[in-house]
Order: sequence, then structure tokens, then C-alpha cells
Amino acid sequence: MTARIIDGKAIAADLRVKVAGEVRRLAKQHGVTPGLAVVLAGNNPASESYVGSKAKATLETGMRSFDHRLPDTVSQDELLALVGRLNADPEVHGILVQLPLPPQVDAQAVLNAIDPAKDVDGFHPVNAGRLATGLNALTPCTPLGCIMLAKTVHDSLAGLEAVVVGRSNIVGKPVAQLLLAENATVTVTHSRTRDLPDMCRRADLLIAAIGRPEMVRGDWIKPGATVIDVGINRVQTAGGKSRLVGDVAFAEAVAVAGAITPVPGGVGPMTIACLMVNTVRAACAIAGLPKPSV
Repeated sequence: MTARIIDGKAIAADLRVKVAGEVRRLAKQHGVTPGLAVVLAGNNPASESYVGSKAKATLETGMRSFDHRLPDTVSQDELLALVGRLNADPEVHGILVQLPLPPQVDAQAVLNAIDPAKDVDGFHPVNAGRLATGLNALTPCTPLGCIMLAKTVHDSLAGLEAVVVGRSNIVGKPVAQLLLAENATVTVTHSRTRDLPDMCRRADLLIAAIGRPEMVRGDWIKPGATVIDVGINRVQTAGGKSRLVGDVAFAEAVAVAGAITPVPGGVGPMTIACLMVNTVRAACAIAGLPKPSV
């Protein structure tokens, strides 16, 4: 058996087309054009790449893009002042502060300063709390993408045994909350979990988000399970070059799983597409309009 490859790139492209349709509808029917502000402090190459991709996707879907590039010497007060201005700007419906921030800045203080209604990353404690208690919330983009990808394999996630490997605030915890909302039976595991391979073998749906290259081996996977690999790790090859791998040993897993996301080309493109979804949802909520169809 060879697993079905879940094509995150194609699924994300389809989602962006739907977002663009909603953006056109909002502009035509309500005179609202969603706007996304992205704040980048410093010149981290990975962050610059992410921000460039986000700005491109924003413009392609017809939304307004507001880019704020700051030096790595920026003070916390300067950053907080910028967030305050963006909170007050009626043309900005979503605010994303790219992490990591320079060491002199308290990242949590900056994230806490974002208006929860514009928190399209879903990292504000208000949104985290609303998600945990089952209320409507802006949800972190990567977990939202994981659920969408899983639903391309399963019509319903209800009753599935789902195992999440990783407990971060960015992926592990919120994806567990989303899975509970879908009526899955959820186990959250991590680096201190006893008998982690055995726990993973129980999963109908396995979500790996622990940040360790190829940690999840093929014999950890239940035959026929759906595997969503969130990891993006750069490793050195024998020839001195580097390549991207996930948290799952793909070559082993593809022979066991029923469906699996590749790295790259799986969860990554969905994260950016879901940022577009969140920005449209935020724009509708701020304008007092019904939730969009994406």
C-alpha cells in the first residue's frame, strides 16, 4: 500500500480562489475591502520569505496589504505604538506581527496589545480562551489548515481517534481544541510522553508538530491512518547540501499510512491560505456582516 499524498499546494490554491471571490463580493455589496497589516522587525531570512509570501497572497486575493518593516534595533515602545495605530486604523482588519522578534522586545506583550478582533494569527489570550471554551474565535492559521486538510480525506472527523504530537500554543494546543470541536477523541502527546510510539499507533488521525526532524517513524503509524505533518526542518545531506524534511519519516510513513501530507507542499501553503481566510472573517465581523462562506 502506498499512501495518498494530500496536495496542500493545490488545496490552498483552491482556497485562495474562494477567498478572492468573497473579497470581490464584500467590495461590491458592502464597500468593504479587507486589509492585512504585517509587521516585520529585523532581517531574519526565513521571516522575510514568509512575509513576502503573505504579502503576495494578500494582493492576489484582492485585499489591501500594509507592510511595516522595522530595524532589529526597534524598541518595544515603538512596536507597541505601531500596533496601537494599526488597531485604530479602519482600513486594517488583520494585524500579524511576524515572530521571532528581536531579543529586546517582549513578544507576548506585543501580541497582547493587538486588538483581538484583528488578531488574524489567533495568538491573543482572548482568542485562545474563546477557542478553548468553544466560542467563536480567530484561530491560529496552521491548526486551521490541518483540520481543512484532514477533511479532504474524511467527510467527518467525529469519532476518530486523533493523536497530536506536540503541545505548543501555536499548533499543538489549538489543533487539539479544533479536533475536539469536530467531535474527535483527542490525545495530546509530547517529548515527555511515555511509550510515544505506542500512543501514535492508536491514531486514526496523527498530527505531528513537535519540531524534530523525522522523529515519527513508519512503524509508529497505524496502517491506513491519516498523517498531517506540520514540521519544517532543514537538515544537511551527506553531500553538504540541505533539504527540508518534516517531523515524520516520509519514506517510511508513505508505505503505511492511508493519506499523508508531504514536506514541503503540505501544511505550509495552507497556513498562508488560512491567514487570508482569517482576514476576510475578521473584516466581516468588524463590519457587522455575516460570516463569509470560507
